[in-house]
Amino acid sequence: MDLWWQLLISLAAALLLAWLGLLVALVIVAPDRPRLTEALRLLPDLLRLLRRLAADRTLPRGVRIRLSLLLAYLAVPIDLVPDFIPVLGYADDAIIVIAVLRSTVRRAGLDAVRRHWPGTDDGFTALTRLTGLAG
Repeated sequence: MDLWWQLLISLAAALLLAWLGLLVALVIVAPDRPRLTEALRLLPDLLRLLRRLAADRTLPRGVRIRLSLLLAYLAVPIDLVPDFIPVLGYADDAIIVIAVLRSTVRRAGLDAVRRHWPGTDDGFTALTRLTGLAG
């Protein structure tokens, strides 16, 4: 029985260290206020984009699974960093969304993202600038 307690404590310590590492990384790469404000304005179109991409049967299966998992993560009220923490609370979600979108572009191409973008051309330009998809 002692072995199980040691294993449980070790696992909890490892998860705590991983969470603290993520928190430090978020503090280092936290977006500035103007970029965060611009990203929040794109949020409704971004959510529709993710849903459309996840439903597109022409995209590779791994991409669709990744996008579906992202949508599930965004729907769950439990976050890696609680949203009541100023700036960082929403930065973890933004960083995860950017990582998944970049991965989608690498696998499916920027044309797939553009084809499913529900917003304006200016909104798409802002999305590519914020996420670094074009460069």
